[in-house]
Amino acid sequence: MANIQTLDPDASPLAYYGSELRRQREAHGLTQPQLGTIIFCTGSLIGQIETTKKIPTRDFSERVDAALGTDGVFSRLVGLVLRSQLPTWFQPYADMEAKAAYISTYQAQVVYGLLQTEEYARAVLATGMPNDLEALVAARMERQRILEREKAPLAWAILDEAVLCRPIGGHEVMRAQLQRLLDCSAHRWMRIQVLPFEAGEHASLDGSFNLLRFDDDPDVIYTEDRISGHMTANPETIREASLRYAHLQATALSVEESVARISRVMEERYGDRP
Repeated sequence: MANIQTLDPDASPLAYYGSELRRQREAHGLTQPQLGTIIFCTGSLIGQIETTKKIPTRDFSERVDAALGTDGVFSRLVGLVLRSQLPTWFQPYADMEAKAAYISTYQAQVVYGLLQTEEYARAVLATGMPNDLEALVAARMERQRILEREKAPLAWAILDEAVLCRPIGGHEVMRAQLQRLLDCSAHRWMRIQVLPFEAGEHASLDGSFNLLRFDDDPDVIYTEDRISGHMTANPETIREASLRYAHLQATALSVEESVARISRVMEERYGDRP
C-alpha cells in the first residue's frame, strides 16, 4: 500500500488547500493521475500540491473547480495561499494595500510591485536568493488583482527615471516592462509620472515610500529598509509624506510628458537591435 502523507489542514493556508484538494479528489473517486489528465497536468503535480510541496496557481485552481464542480472553492482559497507566501513582515502592508481607496507611491529603484510584469518581478525577487522564487512571483502577481476589481483603487505612481534605465532582467524584459507602464498609463484609475534626471535634487532623495488612503480609516505611510517594512499612521509623519509627495508631483514630468519619456527610453535603450 502506498505511504500516504498525513496532512494537518490547520497548519497553514497551503496545508488546508492541499488537504481539501485531496478530500475533494477522493470524494469524486479520482486518483491523482486521473485528475491530472482531466485538468491537463501530471498526477505528480497533484500529489505535490496535496502535500504542500508545490504552490497552486490561480489557473490550476480554476481548472480544479471546473473539473470537480466545487463552485469556486479553490479559486477563493488560492488567494489566501498565495498571500501567505509573502514575507511575514510584508503581509500587513499587503493587507492594507488591498483595502486602500487611493495608493500613491514614489519609487527610486524599481517599478512598483503592482505594475511589474511577471518576468520583471522574477528578476527583482531573484536578487534576494529566496528558497522558493516561483511562490514569491505568484504572490506578487496575485497582489496585482486589486487593480482588476470593479472598484479598483485610484493609483498614482512617480518613478525616478533611473527605474526606466536600470536593465533588470535583460533587454526583452525591460522592453515589456516599459510597455506595461505605457498600457497602465492609459487606464482611468492609474497615473504615472517620471521624475527626470534633470530634476536634480528633490524632495525624496532618501528613498521610496508609499502612501495609502482609505475611505474610513486613517492614512498610512509605508517605507522599506534592506530587510523589513515599516508602516505608521502618525499624523505628523503622514503630513510630512504628503508634502513630499506634492513636491515630487510638481517636480516630475506631466503625465503626458512622462508617457513620451517612457516611450523614448523604451526605443532608445531597449528597442529592436540590428
